[in-house]
Amino acid sequence: MQHCRLSVNINKIATLRNARGHNLPDVLQVARDCERFGAQGITVHPRPDERHIRYQDVRDLRPLVTTEFNIEGYPSQAFIALVLEVRPHQVTLVPDAPDALTSNAGWDTLTHAAFLKDTVAAFQEAGIRTSLFVEADPRMVEGAACTGTDRVELYTEQYASQYAQGREKAVAPFVEAARAAQNAGLGLNAGHDLNLDNLRYFNEQIPWLAEVSIGHALICDALYFGLENTIQMYLQRLQN
Repeated sequence: MQHCRLSVNINKIATLRNARGHNLPDVLQVARDCERFGAQGITVHPRPDERHIRYQDVRDLRPLVTTEFNIEGYPSQAFIALVLEVRPHQVTLVPDAPDALTSNAGWDTLTHAAFLKDTVAAFQEAGIRTSLFVEADPRMVEGAACTGTDRVELYTEQYASQYAQGREKAVAPFVEAARAAQNAGLGLNAGHDLNLDNLRYFNEQIPWLAEVSIGHALICDALYFGLENTIQMYLQRLQN
């Protein structure tokens, strides 16, 4: 049984900084502190309007991250160029529209198979591990495998929204999709709306989960519990 890694998405730190136009909080220092407090990765999701993480932040973070650097985003030409320049450990491709408030869907890996295959190949040629953001649908997972990607990231909003109504039913399609990924030889990540309440059960039901990327909920919790304590609380939820 492998240990699931926690990657902290620091977009919301950048949102807070950008609200005043100065450098408080310092995104680079927060990334360092997240690692110092136990995070096993740093995730950023730069968007075209740079409303939170800026492209320059991505460049500045790369030499500072000592754990694992994951860049998420829609593979526009500008995004692809940035990732190939920075060369993170992992790139997670997300089908975001330019004006999307947050990620709200996974790839249709069948419809976009050719585009994804070419994009994945370009990143892999540069030595960057690739992950595709997908729904909890075995067909989409199997389609992802055909692109040559290394991993898939399960979009967990549906699990999170249904958790309170019945966690067994909520997690069932994710277990099925996770098994499809395992059968296809894909690594498995997960993210979106995972939090202190629902994370442990999700990880228990999918013990071969490699990584979760958590930002909004973790930063909200940090307002009450402090950043160091919050990261430790999330790490505890990932201990099987």
